[in-house]
Amino acid sequence: MNLMGKSTSHSPMRLDEWVDSKQSRGLYVFTREEALTELKLSPNAFKKAVARLLLKKRVARPSRGFYVIVPVEYVVNGILPPEWFIDDLMKYLEKDYYVGVLSAAQYHGAAHQRPTAYHIVASGRGLRKIVCRNLAIRFFWKKNLVGTDIQKIKGPIGQLPVSTPEETAFDLLRYSSGIGGLDRVLTVLQELGEKLDPAALLKAAKKDNCMAYAQRLGFLIDNTAFKKKSAMLSEWVAKENPRFVKLHPALPQGGAKRNKKWNIWMNIELEGDLL
Repeated sequence: MNLMGKSTSHSPMRLDEWVDSKQSRGLYVFTREEALTELKLSPNAFKKAVARLLLKKRVARPSRGFYVIVPVEYVVNGILPPEWFIDDLMKYLEKDYYVGVLSAAQYHGAAHQRPTAYHIVASGRGLRKIVCRNLAIRFFWKKNLVGTDIQKIKGPIGQLPVSTPEETAFDLLRYSSGIGGLDRVLTVLQELGEKLDPAALLKAAKKDNCMAYAQRLGFLIDNTAFKKKSAMLSEWVAKENPRFVKLHPALPQGGAKRNKKWNIWMNIELEGDLL
């Protein structure tokens, strides 16, 4: 009812008005299907309306049919930081996930090696890297994702699943070829090592069920200021007495020296940035 006491009909809400309404309620994502259903728009009308909002940088589209609402303070970047919408995006993509690798290392205080993309470890193959304006999200596939220990870290609008420091350490090694090699892994461990718990590290190694990773990771930790953190892992490896493996699996063994503590062929010289 208007101020004159006469009823007035309400015209349907426009897409831009609907977006403003969602943001006012602390909601920062929507899907194409959601907008079509709630606003009763035709696909063509939605396409034109959302194109205008994309042009104004009022919204961003990191994935087909999935949109992020961009508050005015983030217009320069063109999109919100991934922490604001990654959980909704992964639900939309129907993939289990956790924040991992270099992004997880950052959450645990290893901030020296800032990744150029936000790192997500996800179930199922086929997720391609997302590049949307000034943001990149990179996906790593993991078969036994549900067996990974995670911890909840407070994000801007909720809790984020992040791999524990110990699981992160193993992931750094597992995906080393995709993040800059073993030198970069060593550099991250020079900071991440402070957060490692020896018992949790051993637990992660047993659960990971790849002795070669345990050998290589133990050797790398021994080359940081946190050598004592590898003691329990070292005792277990010694008891298992595994075969010798190359420190860098893709390089030739050549005349590499042996490290008998970890049964490692040292076929590459490593140098961390923080030594």
